[in-house]
Amino acid sequence: MLEKVNRFRKFLMMRLTKNVGCNKIAGKQCSIKRILICRPNHRLGNMLLITPLVQEASRTFPDATIDIFVKGGVANVIFQNYTCIGQIFQLPKKHFSQLLDYLGKWFKLKAKKYDLVINVSPKSSSGRLATKITRAPLKLYGDMQEATNCRKDTEMCHIAKYPVHNLRQFLVKAGITPQTGEVPTINMKLSEEELRAGNKKLKELAGGDKPVISIFTFATGAKCYETDWWEKTYAKLKAEYPGYTIIEILPVENVSQINFKAPSFYSRDIREIASVIASTVLFIGADSGIMHLASASQTTVIGLFSLKNSRIYAPYGNNSEGIYLPSPDTTELFRLISSKLNG
Repeated sequence: MLEKVNRFRKFLMMRLTKNVGCNKIAGKQCSIKRILICRPNHRLGNMLLITPLVQEASRTFPDATIDIFVKGGVANVIFQNYTCIGQIFQLPKKHFSQLLDYLGKWFKLKAKKYDLVINVSPKSSSGRLATKITRAPLKLYGDMQEATNCRKDTEMCHIAKYPVHNLRQFLVKAGITPQTGEVPTINMKLSEEELRAGNKKLKELAGGDKPVISIFTFATGAKCYETDWWEKTYAKLKAEYPGYTIIEILPVENVSQINFKAPSFYSRDIREIASVIASTVLFIGADSGIMHLASASQTTVIGLFSLKNSRIYAPYGNNSEGIYLPSPDTTELFRLISSKLNG
């Protein structure tokens, strides 16, 4: 019942706010020193997917401080090594039960003044409202700047790349020279100390000197592949790549679709998980927050997609790739794995 209420609430708020605000370019633009990025969402994947936009804004305006307006506490962990980040406004995940805290964050946001405000998702009602109430001469609501066919233009439909390209187009209209070239990768900015610690944990877990392939067998709903599929895939991995050790990264639920047959790593610390994955030569997993975390570790990722949404969520950079895999046949998957390991 509560889930239905939340779905209706989101639908209603999106309908009410879809026309709230339009991109604003007011007056002659001075130097950009204060930026606000709005992505009021608590999911791990969605927070990781705004790291390219934060990097882009910081590269374009290296002297600027970037505040972010989010939900939940995971942003603090993700952005802890981003020196450009100033204040993180964290809406509580359960705003009805924490109403005073929820309203307090909105009032604090209203009291701030920025040079540029960027709403990441045009469908976010809270993001649009936050952009509307914040004082700034430049406001980007996230609506696409130029008409494009997302089916043909992967850059403009990818959930991490689209906001970056949208910002570049907006800045041109504002008379500001944008960045060019490749969109920054999803990046946790793991420190050297974290990477060393992760490598040590991986060696203790895997044993020996073989390179390591990490797999993540869990996902939510229809994105999760069946136990039988994963058990056969794991057996085939071991048979075809005897020169590699296979380890499983476990989800917070501590479940395994291969019944814990592989050496497994469990942690509730997402930076620790990322540091372990960073030392593996390849990560294979279905579309999930952990898949994006693997991308953020800067290792090579193969994302498995049972739904037709790989253009939107596929891992990229560091030789990563997504594959649409709606059937049990793994022939194309293993061709892709071989190309990554031998390339």
